[in-house]
Amino acid sequence: MQTEGPGPATTPRTRARARHILDHYYIGPARNPAVLEIWGYTPRMTYAPGDEVVLHVSTTAERWSFEVGRDGLRYEPLIQVHDIQGVHHATPSDCSVSGCGWPEGARFTVPEDWRPGGYLITLRAEHNGDQIEEHHLILIRRAPHLPPAPYVLVCATGTWLAYNCWGGSNHYEGITGPDGNEFSPVVSTQRPWSRGFCKLPPGAPRALPDQPPKHGEMTRYPYMEWAYAYGYSKKYASAGWASYERHFARWAEEAGYDLDFATLHDLDADPNRLTGHACAIFVGHDEYWSAPMRDTVDAYVDAGGRVARFAGNFLWQTRLTDDGQTQTCYKYVSERDPMAASATPHLTTAAWELAPVNRPGALTFGVNALRGVYAGLGRCAGNGPGGFTVYRPGHWAFDGAGLGYGDVLGASSRIFGYEVDGLNYHMKDGLPNPACSDGAAPEITILAMGLATNIETDTKAWGETLYIGSADAAFKAQSLYGEVTSQTLDACTRGNGMIIHWRKGRGEIFTAATCEWVAGLMRGDAQVIAITRNVLDRFGTA
Repeated sequence: MQTEGPGPATTPRTRARARHILDHYYIGPARNPAVLEIWGYTPRMTYAPGDEVVLHVSTTAERWSFEVGRDGLRYEPLIQVHDIQGVHHATPSDCSVSGCGWPEGARFTVPEDWRPGGYLITLRAEHNGDQIEEHHLILIRRAPHLPPAPYVLVCATGTWLAYNCWGGSNHYEGITGPDGNEFSPVVSTQRPWSRGFCKLPPGAPRALPDQPPKHGEMTRYPYMEWAYAYGYSKKYASAGWASYERHFARWAEEAGYDLDFATLHDLDADPNRLTGHACAIFVGHDEYWSAPMRDTVDAYVDAGGRVARFAGNFLWQTRLTDDGQTQTCYKYVSERDPMAASATPHLTTAAWELAPVNRPGALTFGVNALRGVYAGLGRCAGNGPGGFTVYRPGHWAFDGAGLGYGDVLGASSRIFGYEVDGLNYHMKDGLPNPACSDGAAPEITILAMGLATNIETDTKAWGETLYIGSADAAFKAQSLYGEVTSQTLDACTRGNGMIIHWRKGRGEIFTAATCEWVAGLMRGDAQVIAITRNVLDRFGTA
């Protein structure tokens, strides 16, 4: 029997406060000492046994406590510290950009016997019978003096940071800019994670609804409705440990795979971080990468490493500064990035496929984000099959999965979406092959695929507000074709998501280019599990 970690406090006043915070889209400090709250963060994301972890905490309670536990197959509480004096610290209005700057609140040393994994730090405070509980997360890697594990799970911290709305701004929306209503191209790690990134209660909706939308009914986004009702970030289903990496880690632990843990930030800081591991694993939503992160993966594969990517939406180049504590991504306004006018314009923080970057994602993982993107979210291919159509069932990855040509993989567990990556392709004798017009190598084998889109269908239902609409398609049309017309928008309507296999250099890559592959593992989909095992078993041997 699998057990969960400690749940959030659920007093009525706690829920009311959380909902009030979400009157605006973000979560952050109440800036009112009369409101009971507790928040915290750590300077780093990854630690090893023997390292000291410093907690920066601000609370309006007189006393507070914290618990550290390993969030594995079974939650294991390991450290409990009580009765710490509470201090409420002023939080800068631009904390999402420059960090909170809170002083140290507590510290502990990572014991030598802690196993690799994700570790929840649960912060608790109480006053006059009211309770509050928030969560932070750190990753513990294997001690450097020990032999490397066969597998290393690399957590998509670039995407976690891009979606983290704590304090007011992220790479999507915000309270920055001249009028205080713009997204921020610069975000800081030195702030808490938004509620729902580290821990979620059982039953929290995923980005893809369990059932496709019905004809005649208005489009719904259940995860955002749930987030508003319960005081969680509306971005919880798009990024974070709780929605993605956690589920893969728990499945792998139960299945007996020996994992070490790392972050994309680690790959930026240390180009040798993957050395010694037979297989590097990426899961969930890995949308944001820096050039050094990609360089680390490319060098690893060229030298003989193997990559198992069960993830989607490999889209934006970022830039890390301040020892990894600041992330920059100008995205849709990349012309504002000072790097664009520098001697190294290829490092401009823009989409990988576009000028001046010109480094298609297919060069690293065999697929591109702009040839995909949305499937199953709202009315973006909302009535699609929910899985991949299989074209090459004889490939070793499908051994024992019981799949034939034309079968749909993962339909019952809804693994296809909410964002996917694909390629330009052509059909020959009923089989898709890379067109090689978008950076894809001819050696890439397309095993399975499905359809995606960049334009959300408008059903004209009364009262309906579309979330995706056509803004992303307009960006893609302008970027790829230089203008937004009915013809270029039509071309950008069509996308796809793929499963590919590719021998690259001395190494090997398997990509199932969807954010929701982990849903198949969570829901016990036997075919998804069989394929995951086939890939890991093959790639995990030296």
